[in-house]
Amino acid sequence: MRIDIEDLHVAYAGRTVVSGAHLIAAEGEIAGLVGPNGSGKSTLLRTVYRHLKPAAGRVLLDGTDIQEMTPARSARHVAALPQERGSDFELTVREVVAMGRTPYKRAFAGEDATDRNVVARALTDVGMDGYAGRRFTALSGGERQRVLLARAFAQDPDVLVLDEPTNHLDVRHQVELLALLRAQRRTTLVSLHDLNAAASVCDRLHVLHAGAVVASGPPREVLTPALMAEVFGVRAAVVDHPLTGEPLIAFDHRTPAQAGPPAAAETHAGG
Repeated sequence: MRIDIEDLHVAYAGRTVVSGAHLIAAEGEIAGLVGPNGSGKSTLLRTVYRHLKPAAGRVLLDGTDIQEMTPARSARHVAALPQERGSDFELTVREVVAMGRTPYKRAFAGEDATDRNVVARALTDVGMDGYAGRRFTALSGGERQRVLLARAFAQDPDVLVLDEPTNHLDVRHQVELLALLRAQRRTTLVSLHDLNAAASVCDRLHVLHAGAVVASGPPREVLTPALMAEVFGVRAAVVDHPLTGEPLIAFDHRTPAQAGPPAAAETHAGG
């Protein structure tokens, strides 16, 4: 299933946070959102999983405006892992993951064999099958993160929307999670702070700055030293990763770049 975001404007708490954003995630593609804090990444993602309603523009799933779908229908297509992680579930790990099956159940309907198989597979995929009977509240932050990702997998969506999914994860589990996303090959829209992780896992990147998309394309074309200076305010060199050949960003941690906001962002937002 393909995502098309067309001329999206989103206001939040009385101010415009996203202004005229255009971006896509093709079917089976991992499209990454990167940008400084406050650039509008989370706000944009919230419109895709319908936590926020856009002031203007559209989010299309295979050409259908998601706002025209019923909540149940959109939930069968789109599963989200937001930044606001639930931490007060007085439920077992398995019960939390089983919540992902809700869009497929009638009121008061019990589990069937399909539900049980999907939940078990989701727990195995994130390496939490041995934790099924534990209380969610007893888990570490990284463990909770993996359980909530399993809940999204259990929803069996066409589209995954993930807001900083590697938060709270150690390096090993970050690598495993990103490899799992590649293996799943679901259409995925994901925000990431780690630009090297984004360059490694994403097929396409969209760079946000001040609520506007200022660059889009393959990671190697988008993540340039000039963009690092203009958007992120850092000096960086882009080289080939010695193990994978993918772009690797080497940051200068001693000397910040001196640059104002990119002209493309100013022009876009002003339009």
